[in-house]
Amino acid sequence: MTMKTAYRLLMAAATITAWGQAGTMAAQNRLTPESCVEMALGNNARTKRAANELDMAREGRKEALTHYFPTVSASGAGFMADKGMISLDIAPGMGMSMMKNGIVGGVTATQPVFAGGQIANANRLAKVNVEKYGLMNRQAENEVRLTAESYYWQVAVLKEKLRTIATVERQLERLDKDIEASVRAGVCTRNDLLQVRLRRNEMASTRLTVANNLALSKRLLAQYIGLTPADSIDVAFNAATDTVAAAPDALYADPAAALSATPEYGLLQAQLAASKLERKMATGKRLPTVAVGGGYMYDNLTDRDKPFWMGFATVSVPLSDWWAGSHDIRKQKKAVANSEIQLNDQSQLLMIRMQGAWDELNEAYRQTGIARSSIEQADENLRLNQDYYRAGTATMSELLDAQAIYRQSCDSYVEARAKYEIKKREYLQATGR
Repeated sequence: MTMKTAYRLLMAAATITAWGQAGTMAAQNRLTPESCVEMALGNNARTKRAANELDMAREGRKEALTHYFPTVSASGAGFMADKGMISLDIAPGMGMSMMKNGIVGGVTATQPVFAGGQIANANRLAKVNVEKYGLMNRQAENEVRLTAESYYWQVAVLKEKLRTIATVERQLERLDKDIEASVRAGVCTRNDLLQVRLRRNEMASTRLTVANNLALSKRLLAQYIGLTPADSIDVAFNAATDTVAAAPDALYADPAAALSATPEYGLLQAQLAASKLERKMATGKRLPTVAVGGGYMYDNLTDRDKPFWMGFATVSVPLSDWWAGSHDIRKQKKAVANSEIQLNDQSQLLMIRMQGAWDELNEAYRQTGIARSSIEQADENLRLNQDYYRAGTATMSELLDAQAIYRQSCDSYVEARAKYEIKKREYLQATGR
């Protein structure tokens, strides 16, 4: 029996056993990369924080809009004194004291007419800020997608490694029994038996390490996607039934064309727009501000109620800001220049990153094909060494080496398969998808 046949039989037995344990399987969540991403986007703390920051930016924009509206204020005061604040001499020896107590108050509304463009530019800046946090929210979602898939494939790889170890352990167990019988019959040396048992001990140690790493990886995945770490989770990936990964040719995007779709490029543009608006606001601070207003006033200072209406206009000229403001404007011009430099420089780096991600994706795809073919070759190599050992033309060391090569080939395939899927996600995100 070949290793591949043994592996398939083991998988079939595991499937039958799983069906027999219906209660256990019911408690498991068989996850796919898509379901992991969906749950992570809904439950992960990173996306929740990003969504809250976006909502805060939206509220900031609404707040900026209120600066277009009149400023309404109400004020009032009352006083009491032992002497009147105004004294009148009516005749010799006769006088009158007034305003010993009273109440003054009023309500006024002031509407800005011209503010050097500061209100309009502040609203434009608030809009840019919303766009910026929207792009940062996209970045957070991309980060969560990539991390969730990475955790998924980490669990899948370790799960498949544990399956391969179980297959190898079963084969070593059968080999141990056969060699032990041969030693008793005097046709094999005890050294061969010791080599098999040393290898069994080695595999048992490896199994413990992989099992512990798998348990930890499952807990990390469960926590990241919002499941209780104690929940029993499983991944849907199975190397025995895995189909050949599709070539990535259809995923290619021209870097120059895809640049504008990336959140990183959008953030660079938002930074440049914000710098230009801040420069305009710095200029606006040096300009006069004009406002008109009106109000309803009341006082009883002359022992009579005296309500009245009033209107007014104000003009404010920031004289002292003419000197300090000129330095601020020059500073803001340099900030705009730096934003332009950063936009040009980072744009080139983003396109280089796209091309690099494409090259890595193609490499990962080719590595997957190589690893798959290596399994077939390692399986055949193991079968031949088994036959050679029975024929007495191969040593136990050579047989065990062939077995180790087979296990490494299986591990290399699942690692390459996982890397390909992760590189695919990285490339899609690098090109704004």
